[in-house]
Amino acid sequence: MALNIIIAGGGIGGLTAALCLNHFGHRVTVLEQAEHLGDVGAGIQIRPNAMKVFDKLGLTSVILAKGFEPEALEMRLGRSGGNIFKVPLTAETLNRWGAPYVHIHRADLVDILSAALEQAAPGSIQLSQKVTGYNQTETDITARLVHGKSLTGDILIGSDGIHSAVRAQMLGPDQATFTGCVAWRATVTMDKLGELAPPATACVWVGPGRHAVTYQLRGGQLANLVAVVERSNWTSESWTQHGTCEAALEDFAGWHPIIRNMIKTADQHFQWALYDRAPLPKWTDGRAALVGDACHPMLPFAAQGAVMAIEDAWVLADQLSRAEGHPAAALQTYFKTRIKRTSKVQADARKNMKIFHKPAGIGQLATYSPMWIAGRFVPAIIRANRDKLYAHDVTAA
Repeated sequence: MALNIIIAGGGIGGLTAALCLNHFGHRVTVLEQAEHLGDVGAGIQIRPNAMKVFDKLGLTSVILAKGFEPEALEMRLGRSGGNIFKVPLTAETLNRWGAPYVHIHRADLVDILSAALEQAAPGSIQLSQKVTGYNQTETDITARLVHGKSLTGDILIGSDGIHSAVRAQMLGPDQATFTGCVAWRATVTMDKLGELAPPATACVWVGPGRHAVTYQLRGGQLANLVAVVERSNWTSESWTQHGTCEAALEDFAGWHPIIRNMIKTADQHFQWALYDRAPLPKWTDGRAALVGDACHPMLPFAAQGAVMAIEDAWVLADQLSRAEGHPAAALQTYFKTRIKRTSKVQADARKNMKIFHKPAGIGQLATYSPMWIAGRFVPAIIRANRDKLYAHDVTAA
């Protein structure tokens, strides 16, 4: 039975959910509070487990055309640039995981998803429509909007991010914990970086109390930097707060010239505090459900935030396609299907922060020496460590 489904939020998670629901034959309306669709931020890594969803939606070729496929997974020491491991992403590896590994600019992915949705369901995206809450009966649910407006459907999906109004009504005030880390992010065109351009890999640079991630976007024309530093004096959780080049350079004083050159060359330096949230006891309330950051915000240390939202979207749509007149029960099954995996990925991201920020000396030697040995003599171990994450296929369930 086709359902009328309202989606609060037109970011990556919301648009992917709309496409998945449309794929299964449901009617969708995406309510986005912004005046224009877009995604503030820079690059994201679409790991193979998410690309399987996009393949089912027929989007693989256009994502590959707009993105960049890294040559290897790499870890380096942040100051010296010394290589800890570099594991090539060969055709055999990608066949093992079942899909490509792609870097793409967030804005490019939003453009791809919104264009695909407009083609599949013309007029389904409504801008300048902020959802503030909901009311429901046994037979329908109404999304409350600003200025007294409302929209009624069969299901409401809260894909409205870390400050979700749908979650706030469902579970009460948000309890977030500051991790003690602040992230810098920037993009620079490759032609400005010269010989100090970052490698064509998914590269993590590690060091005491801080780390950086570099990779390329847009077919190798753009370089992306995320640089995280431990800091106690911070209160803002904004994604759009500007910082200064001088402050970023101070945070990464003495680091490798590739990192410092990216900081110096960037036109803008955004920064945001990293907050953590424990797994929620529920993601559903009758005919309302949450996806993505609204229910399981991820620290960026596993590059799985958007990826988990993309997986959510498919599982949610799949379960609703089996609802047989009981959509609320289907939403409960969606939650039970997803909560263990997303909680594990949240925990892994927290662990990675400690791995990336090891102090110099014994701490680094004990942690990174086994990785160095594996990278040089048994790289299959490093690939195998990622199998549970990357080879997972929600579309096969």
